[in-house]
Amino acid sequence: MTTTDRKPATRPRITRADGSPVRALVVDDEATLTDLLQMALRYEGWEIRTAGDGRTAIQTAREFKPDVIVLDIMLPDIDGLTVLSRLRADGQEIPVLFLTAKDSLDDRIAGLTAGGDDYVTKPFSLEELVARLRGLIRRSTLTVTDDNDPEISVGDLVLNEDSHEVHRGGDPIELTATEFELLRFLMRNPRRVLSKAQILDRVWSYDFGGRSSVVEIYVSYLRKKVDVGRPQMIHTVRGSGYILKPA
Repeated sequence: MTTTDRKPATRPRITRADGSPVRALVVDDEATLTDLLQMALRYEGWEIRTAGDGRTAIQTAREFKPDVIVLDIMLPDIDGLTVLSRLRADGQEIPVLFLTAKDSLDDRIAGLTAGGDDYVTKPFSLEELVARLRGLIRRSTLTVTDDNDPEISVGDLVLNEDSHEVHRGGDPIELTATEFELLRFLMRNPRRVLSKAQILDRVWSYDFGGRSSVVEIYVSYLRKKVDVGRPQMIHTVRGSGYILKPA
């Protein structure tokens, strides 16, 4: 793994809404790597737990209730994708950043399709990983918006940026952190066609080697939660991108 020798630049601390430290769970069977991540995240002021295998990770997540998880895909017992699916089955919508030693698009997409929110490929920069985690935390319910009115409404779809609650026609819609960020971007730009490149830049803050499959995957997730059984709001503009407008 590559790291920088200097300490990260001083930046505003991120805390939970009640002012307590962010809780992070780091899951990897390489002790030297978990020790290094533990040191870097404690420097951020976060409370850290670690696990060296999938079953321990699941148990720790249930007890510790982390705000974000760093999860290696390759583990000695069950893989990270299975760990995530079991946590999602528990109803835990914790933001997850996957670690993978495989630098192929299929492996990256597999992690995101399984419900992960981001990934980094080994070897990686500690500063990049911490920045990615801070981005996930900002999208989560730990972040309070500076806007006077936290609600965005488009037709019968309502999103609250403070509580991260979403309703359509009064019915609650449960979203992951990344799904929420994608919907927020669409709702802040109603009746405007947004390209896949714009969505990648805004929601993920980087691209996937120019590949936009991840956008298609997450738009399909949103459609299943927002549009299925209701008049359609999320539309594909062939060759251009996506648009959200009142039904």
